[in-house]
Amino acid sequence: MEILKTLVWIVNMAAALAVIVLVLMQHGKGADMGAAFGSGSSGSLFGASGSANFLSRTTAVCAAIFFSTCLALVFLSTPTPSNTLGVMSGQVETVAPASPAAQPNGQNKPGQIPD
Repeated sequence: MEILKTLVWIVNMAAALAVIVLVLMQHGKGADMGAAFGSGSSGSLFGASGSANFLSRTTAVCAAIFFSTCLALVFLSTPTPSNTLGVMSGQVETVAPASPAAQPNGQNKPGQIPD
């Protein structure tokens, strides 16, 4: 099980680094802001960006791999279902002291003046 967890960690780190590199390599929308407001510009800052290119599709695939490996690590790291108490598994249960019995009829209750 530890070998599988280690393999998932390696894939997770590789996917995270790939997403970082691919996002930094892409051309940002803000870079064309000057051309967007100039005359005769074909693209606009707030308009459609066109079809996805290779970098954006690869980034989406790497992000999907990253999220799936994160979920896999969560499932691999959870304890076995036999331990159902969660964070309270190490606590010792203490019993509260019993309350005093009720007074039988005919006796005075606390705070009353005797007859």
